[in-house]
Amino acid sequence: MRLLVVEDEDDLAEGLRVGLTRAGYAVDVAGTSAEASGRLSVNDYDLMLLDLNLPDGDGFELCRALRTGTLRTPGDTEVRVLMLTARGRVDDRVRGLDEGADDYLVKPFALAELLARIRALLRRDTSGSSAVLRIGDLVLDTARHTVTLRAAPLSLTPKEFGVLEYLMLRPGHVVSSEELLEHVWDANADPFTQTVRVTVGTLRRKLGEGSIDTVVSRGYRLVTP
Repeated sequence: MRLLVVEDEDDLAEGLRVGLTRAGYAVDVAGTSAEASGRLSVNDYDLMLLDLNLPDGDGFELCRALRTGTLRTPGDTEVRVLMLTARGRVDDRVRGLDEGADDYLVKPFALAELLARIRALLRRDTSGSSAVLRIGDLVLDTARHTVTLRAAPLSLTPKEFGVLEYLMLRPGHVVSSEELLEHVWDANADPFTQTVRVTVGTLRRKLGEGSIDTVVSRGYRLVTP
């Protein structure tokens, strides 16, 4: 899953980037509202972590622009918004939720709680209620970052895990290489490389032949029992 961190404090932004990347997310960082708007208009993010105190504007305004459609995203896809701010007053939290935020977390916070809230927000897109995804004898635990196949642990790279999670959240659906690149890789990925094809190929070998279909000119589909 691809996240956008909007935070102007460099140390905190870098700490979030490192922590979220280690948790398996693709992470981009913006230090201003203008930079965030630019990234949102061209990249397909699953969730935005938004600070309210930005040097060129208020995070409330950015959230409002996103929710009202003033700020357009690729394909007009909905981006989950988790506000991260030192403003802990009740009226600030109420305003944040009323402006369209999906959740509100007051600084300082524990990384473990942040990760749990992110997982909960991302599950809303698929009406999921658990951190564990199951398809047949394939089990992916988003909280523990583990995968088992027929009860045996499966060792995956972070990108293989990300691709598998994305496909498991869309069972039976064909997912294009471009969509995988948008949601599993960050802004540093080269769109002209074969990185998606190679990653899907190594994942398919680990899951077993016939586990992932290649649909010519369209993308990939996880085979469900």
